Amino acid sequence: MSKKRYNCRPFWVRLGRECTLLAMCVYFMAFAPVWAQQDLQPRQLVEAPTAGLLPSRGLGLDLRFYGDDGILGGVSVGLFSRGMVGVSFGGSDLLGNEEIKLNPRIEFSGRVRVIEEGYTIPALAVGYTSQGYGMFDDELKRYIRKSKGIYVVASKNFRLPLGHTGFHVGANRSFEDGDDDSDFTGYIGVDTGLGKYVVAVAEYDFGLNDNSDNSLGSGKGFLNAGIRWTLSEAFALEFDLKNIFRNGMQNPHPDRELRIAYFGKF
Repeated sequence: MSKKRYNCRPFWVRLGRECTLLAMCVYFMAFAPVWAQQDLQPRQLVEAPTAGLLPSRGLGLDLRFYGDDGILGGVSVGLFSRGMVGVSFGGSDLLGNEEIKLNPRIEFSGRVRVIEEGYTIPALAVGYTSQGYGMFDDELKRYIRKSKGIYVVASKNFRLPLGHTGFHVGANRSFEDGDDDSDFTGYIGVDTGLGKYVVAVAEYDFGLNDNSDNSLGSGKGFLNAGIRWTLSEAFALEFDLKNIFRNGMQNPHPDRELRIAYFGKF
């Protein structure tokens, strides 16, 4: 005759084990990295590039409306799973009755992801972009906000109860050095979901390459933030507040910009 076996472990031991298993399930279901979900990885915050990419045969269109009736348009294409390229062009005074001032050239960009994101490691990408932001200064041969030039950036994404959150750290060297300030610099940024359709983004550029005697910046760095609304699977609308620290003598107030983004496939 077999004897019935009872669990003789103390109640607090069994409770602790069950709570541990429950906590592990909550972590993997709600807080695990979302490294495999490309749609949760923005390719750009406000100005700062991330390690996110367009999927293969993905198409991204971007329109920015900024001060002095300026418009900047860009097209990006996902060439393969780890690489994308893009072109952009714009100008100021495109609306109204002032003389139109086009940017001096078409700008180019490209990005390659060299390390995919995992549970413990961030994605790592290297890239180049010659596109700066704001009006082009003919005397200094630069945009009001310098292009990133060549850069390397690491991005790590997590899933939280309200939505995903991504952290980004980058270093770059701009080739817009007509102001005799060619220092390496860097940036940090974050994007976080506020529900299903809204994403908040913020970034801080250290501005180490824009603080010399001939530069437009004054050494405070550049803080930008924005709110992005996903209107559909293809369209997003974003409002950005840029240069919140009012870095530079030519910036008495933060810049307000509107951005429209489209995503599709070909």
